[in-house]
Amino acid sequence: MARIEQINAELLLPFVRFQTSRSGGAGGQHVNKVETKVMLLFDIAAATVFSEEEKARLRKRLSNRLQAEGLLQVTNQETRSQLRNKELALQKLVELVSNALKTEKPRKATKPSKAAVQRRLDTKRQQALRKINRRKDWF
Repeated sequence: MARIEQINAELLLPFVRFQTSRSGGAGGQHVNKVETKVMLLFDIAAATVFSEEEKARLRKRLSNRLQAEGLLQVTNQETRSQLRNKELALQKLVELVSNALKTEKPRKATKPSKAAVQRRLDTKRQQALRKINRRKDWF
C-alpha cells in the first residue's frame, strides 16, 4: 500500500474528478466568461492505493471536507488560469492526504524531578512571604 513518503499526484489522479465554475475576484469582463475556479473531488473509497485502515484514518481526519457521498472536496481559485488552479488543487490534496496519514508519536508521561518540585515550592513560599510582609496589621 502507499507509504506517506511515496504519495504523489500521479498515485491519486485516477481517483480524482474535476469540476470548474466561474471564479470571483479581479479580472474584469474576463472573469464573467471563463471558468477558472476548480473543485477537485477525490473518492477515498475507490482509492486502491490505500489500505482499509488508511482509508478510515483519512475519513476521520478529513471529515470536515467530506461530502455526503464520501468524496473529499478541495477547491482552488487563486490564479486566473484553470490549469494552474488544477495543479494547485492537486498539490493541496497531496498535502492533505499525507498529513492525514501521519501518525503522531504517543506522548510519554513524565514526572518533574524532586529538585524542580522543590524549586517550585520555594518560589511559592517566597511569593507568599512577600505578600504577607506587604500587609498592614491594623490590630
